[in-house]
Amino acid sequence: MREKIKLECTECKNRNYTTTKNKQKMRGRLEMKKYCKHCKEHTLHRETK
Repeated sequence: MREKIKLECTECKNRNYTTTKNKQKMRGRLEMKKYCKHCKEHTLHRETK
């Protein structure tokens, strides 16, 4: 079962992206390097609760 999650920029703390993940296979928090339009650069985005 895939569930929707939000990704938050680690620099400016804005929630810029939404995605899905399989919670049965991926237990930890998802981390991706994505472009933040507020910081105007690629930063690390983490899954929020």
